[in-house]
Amino acid sequence: MTPVPLAARLSIPGGPLFFPVTAFGPDGSVDLDTYRTHVRRGVEAGAAAVFACCGTGEFHALTPEEYERCVRAAVEAVAGRVPVVAGTGYGTALAVRYAGLAETAGADGLLAMPPYLVVAGQEGLLRHYRRIAAATALPVVVYQRDNAVFTPETVVELARTDKVIGLKDGLGDLDLMQRIISAVRTESPGDFLYFNGLPTAEQTQPAYRALGVPLYSSAVFCFAPEIALAFYDALESGDETTVGRLLDGFYGPFVELRAQGRGYAVALVKAGVRLRGLDVGEVRPPLHEPAEDHVKQLAQLIERGHALLEKEPEGTE
Repeated sequence: MTPVPLAARLSIPGGPLFFPVTAFGPDGSVDLDTYRTHVRRGVEAGAAAVFACCGTGEFHALTPEEYERCVRAAVEAVAGRVPVVAGTGYGTALAVRYAGLAETAGADGLLAMPPYLVVAGQEGLLRHYRRIAAATALPVVVYQRDNAVFTPETVVELARTDKVIGLKDGLGDLDLMQRIISAVRTESPGDFLYFNGLPTAEQTQPAYRALGVPLYSSAVFCFAPEIALAFYDALESGDETTVGRLLDGFYGPFVELRAQGRGYAVALVKAGVRLRGLDVGEVRPPLHEPAEDHVKQLAQLIERGHALLEKEPEGTE
């Protein structure tokens, strides 16, 4: 696999980017059969790519052995229909190890998440991601968030690095993103991908799209693919009425509900998958399950979201 095929495949509009949850059984072990079902259903529902064992997939909670099995299971479930990108992270040595495991398991690329704990300078961050990129033949998307925030000059250097094909932004600083995009366009012209990686990215995607960032992750796709696809199609077609209706009636309230608990960006999504009939188990510590009332509110919100899809735009008969 070379960087060009993956970059080209991710650049083709086709649907939201799917970040599946990792399924655990009643005893807490990884449930690969349920995980394959979850991944397969997402691809069949219209996902443009599968990002396995990333933030929503509880990368932090997986042993290396579990990680490799999950990535391999995702590759098997996808069966080449869309790209499979696997998460990697922690310190440089472990990130390189996980990258190698992802390559062995058949992944098409890597999402390099922030290094563990330390707040490093730009030079150290650049060395870290360059070592990950050099460790395998897999293309790398670098994830900006938390303790991995880049200057435009550093992103230019990343864009010049062999096998680094893009930047996923989970910071939400649109001014910085505009300066990054401008710097890369000026100093390192060529194909470099940008992703909106904020939690519930649909809420901010109209703004990111205006910056020239068409790709985004969708946690909602895990448990309500119909809603996520309707929103995606409305954005693509310029249907501002549907976009506004879903933002106001579903995504905004979902973000408010997500803010009711720490770790809900994962735990609430996993609860949503269970509500839709697939028992993917609970989250692993240090995350915790959502409160019962919050799960009830989520169920009501999913119903409301589907009702919004059935509502005719104003002015139609």
